[in-house]
Amino acid sequence: MSIGLLLALAALAIVDSTSFGTLGIPVYLLLAAERSQVSRLLIYLATIAVFYYLVGVALMLGLSTLLDNYGDALRSPPVYWLQLALGVGLFLLSFRLDPKRRAKLGKPPRTFEPKIGGPRTMVLLGLTAGLVEVATMLPYLAAVGIMTASDLAAATWIPVLGGYVLVMILPPLFLLALRAVARESLEPKLVRLRGWMTRNAASMVSWTVAIVGFLLARDAAVSLFFTGSA
Repeated sequence: MSIGLLLALAALAIVDSTSFGTLGIPVYLLLAAERSQVSRLLIYLATIAVFYYLVGVALMLGLSTLLDNYGDALRSPPVYWLQLALGVGLFLLSFRLDPKRRAKLGKPPRTFEPKIGGPRTMVLLGLTAGLVEVATMLPYLAAVGIMTASDLAAATWIPVLGGYVLVMILPPLFLLALRAVARESLEPKLVRLRGWMTRNAASMVSWTVAIVGFLLARDAAVSLFFTGSA
């Protein structure tokens, strides 16, 4: 496995670590949790890390199997037309999610306020955040695609995927450790970060959905109209 591939995966993992699920919600939990409740944040992070790791394993195994057994069928015109429709649908959906458009229509802005509770609630919150974000986490999907295309052996990609997920949750763990030793000076910065992510969470989701839709539609259009797949 080359150093370049590892650096590319590390860069994608760092981008993933700044998402609302891996950084925004942990910041909320950091500000809301007392020392006796820190375990809830750790439960949340463990849940989302395990969720993404299992999703990554499933994608790695599934993509390899699909490409080996159904590669020609997946490159057929009907599949590309379905992909094109899905891409256009997601792109249009992004406009409905745009907070500026909702404001013009007089609709209340969507809020992303996580509910804090016991261990079961934290597990459910982690699973919910993972389910909401997994389809739109372009860096994660790109990393899985890169590893699949590199034809890595399972003995290689299994620990690499684990390292990727660990990097994703390092920023909130770092903030948790820093908060333990410098709580008074860190607290105002966390409040500002929470405010910024709250104001921009809806826009980030809208832009991510738009980008995913555009990329899906573009790939399908190129295959249908410019490479003779139709």
